[in-house]
Amino acid sequence: MKKILKMVIVIIIIILAVCGIKYAMEKSKDDVKIEFSSTEGITTVLTLEDEIQNDTIWCGTFQLIWNDMKNDIIKADIEFEPQLEVVENLNKETFKEDDISEEYYYKIVGTPSYELKEEIEKAIKDKFNETSDILDDFNWENRESDNYFLYAMLKKEFQFEKAFEKLENDKFGDYENIEYFGIKEDPTRELQGQVKVLYYNSKNDFAIKLLTKQEDEVILCKNPEGKTFNEIYKNIREQEKDYEGSKYLKTDELVKIPNIKLKEKTEFTELQDKPFANYISDARIEKAIQTIEFELDREGGKVKSEAGIMLNLSDSLELDKREFYIDDTFAIFLMEEDKDTPYFAAKINDITKFQ
Repeated sequence: MKKILKMVIVIIIIILAVCGIKYAMEKSKDDVKIEFSSTEGITTVLTLEDEIQNDTIWCGTFQLIWNDMKNDIIKADIEFEPQLEVVENLNKETFKEDDISEEYYYKIVGTPSYELKEEIEKAIKDKFNETSDILDDFNWENRESDNYFLYAMLKKEFQFEKAFEKLENDKFGDYENIEYFGIKEDPTRELQGQVKVLYYNSKNDFAIKLLTKQEDEVILCKNPEGKTFNEIYKNIREQEKDYEGSKYLKTDELVKIPNIKLKEKTEFTELQDKPFANYISDARIEKAIQTIEFELDREGGKVKSEAGIMLNLSDSLELDKREFYIDDTFAIFLMEEDKDTPYFAAKINDITKFQ
């Protein structure tokens, strides 16, 4: 009887151990966080005005928090010395809150603390059912009251009314075995109704628009012309306006579009630890990060992007504090603005002679 009881106890222990291992494995799967990485050859630009090359992406989240930093905290254009072209472009605010519906983005500015971090995590969970991929990259400990954290998340999903056809893998330029979707056979013309022609000059020079359930427009342009995204977009609209051909697909016209899936994370070191030249106190961006996720396939697509800036307005960067005390020999000049020569000058050593 005792042997049987011992065997039962052993079996129970084994079952509990197996269940525990299984739970731990499942728990570890849940806790796994997919890491972002910067893909070699893909560049993230910060504005629609930045010059672009091949394989370049942009999303408006960073511009949104830059606007808040500029308008609500610094209350002036951001200036470095020497000034950076990307900063000049960011100051232009080519993307604003009015350019996207409020339901698709969340942003906040506050004093960095673990409480703020938790507030952001709860907000994006409630609004988007998402977690952050960047908050843990920032330092939240022992922050001063004159530090600021600016954060934004943008998330948008769209679906086509009817899923496009899955096409056979094919070439893309010199690349083989690329996944495609589009229109090969469409007897009902339902799929063709989801495609509008913006202009068509040749098979290597055209632009089309895919319509979605959500009234988003997916604009695709082959061999685009322009040095910036803004130039490319304006060129598309100009050609669309001048195009006199059919804006609808004909029965035998086919469409082929590659699947897209990217997940990029970029830290903009060129903006970090540089003093703002036009700010009365020591102001520097401690860290600036943006992520961009984008997917497009036969059923639809989605965009998710986060951006964060840790802004330091204190003298806690261990720089020598400057003192501007005129309390010893000095020179003074008075001159009119835009003139090259002063109309008054003095050098003063014994101040008692002048008081």
